[in-house]
Amino acid sequence: MLDKNGIAKRIAKEVKNGMYVNLGIGIPTLVANFIPKGIEVILQSENGILGMGPFPYEGEEDADLINAGKQTVTLLPGAAIFDSAMSFGMIRAQKVDLTILGAMEVSENGDIANWKIPGKMVKGMGGAMDLVASAKNIIVAMQHVNKAGESKLLPECTLPLTGKKCVKRIVTELAVLDVLPQGGFQLLERAPGISVEDIKKATAGKLIIEGDIPEMILD
Repeated sequence: MLDKNGIAKRIAKEVKNGMYVNLGIGIPTLVANFIPKGIEVILQSENGILGMGPFPYEGEEDADLINAGKQTVTLLPGAAIFDSAMSFGMIRAQKVDLTILGAMEVSENGDIANWKIPGKMVKGMGGAMDLVASAKNIIVAMQHVNKAGESKLLPECTLPLTGKKCVKRIVTELAVLDVLPQGGFQLLERAPGISVEDIKKATAGKLIIEGDIPEMILD
């Protein structure tokens, strides 16, 4: 199985030259550390950064430079800082090419639940609802199963929805999957050392397998 850095490293391969990319809280923030050399992308953080760089080295942190997850980050040459109203104006105007965010659950129709567990206090819904409603493309970085070993890729989400029919691709510790327009998770790649049977057991929603499924290439 992949660890969180492995998931982020695989997702970084989805980033194309010239893209404007928003990174959500959690695993997605790690993607900034794995952007391939020679690829120029502009990372946007919803709290008001355009041109975000990777995490700083120890001792080089600037407490005033943080991402949406309140982690210290760096700025690349030419970066801009602005208020959240400007940031969400960019997002709602579909200026962001790709959004990478985490999820608690994803349904086989591409619905996503990633902001609230009933009975647990949350500070707010954050910006995910704007992001999933406006992004041109959405990739989810998530764990395939929860701590109890139950699948998080479901026929229908059980938690409050963030958005409907918006997820295009999912990368987990076990696999890369696409959500098909007609519904269902199409298996594209499997993590190193993981079998198709392992992925079948971990997926509660409709899983579509066609031909031989290659192993992920991370390097």
